[in-house]
Amino acid sequence: MNKHDDLATRFAVCVDNEGNEASLELGKLYEVIRDDEAVKHGYLRVIDESGEDYWHAAKMFYLIEVPSELATTLHNLYRAA
Repeated sequence: MNKHDDLATRFAVCVDNEGNEASLELGKLYEVIRDDEAVKHGYLRVIDESGEDYWHAAKMFYLIEVPSELATTLHNLYRAA
């Protein structure tokens, strides 16, 4: 999936962390929070390594579809960490 305006998937893989090495790991799956304003400006709102959500350039991620059960499990795992 390559359309960054469709955030129904809510997860993305980091494919570029240049300049954000401390907050994003290449190849790692991140939870995306729906934020229409971020998308409008070419960003995704992502929960990064700090555990906080920030705008990161959408081109740094590849959105993926995950089954709803997996999405719920991942969301709960990330919140527990």
